[in-house]
Amino acid sequence: MEKAKIDRISELSRKSRVQPLTEEEKREQQALRQEYIDSMKGSLRATLDHSVIVRPDGTRERVSDRKKEK
Repeated sequence: MEKAKIDRISELSRKSRVQPLTEEEKREQQALRQEYIDSMKGSLRATLDHSVIVRPDGTRERVSDRKKEK
């Protein structure tokens, strides 16, 4: 997510503490927050997909492979 969008989320949050947001600003804030959440979920999923569990016996198991077993 671009820094400008994160700055806009912060700006709307600060503004909402001082005065009520307009309906348009509320919709914009909600859309930006959802985009941020989706971005964070994707980043976390990518990190987990590339993570490896190393067992005491030295075997390695990809975290993404564990998901397929269930």
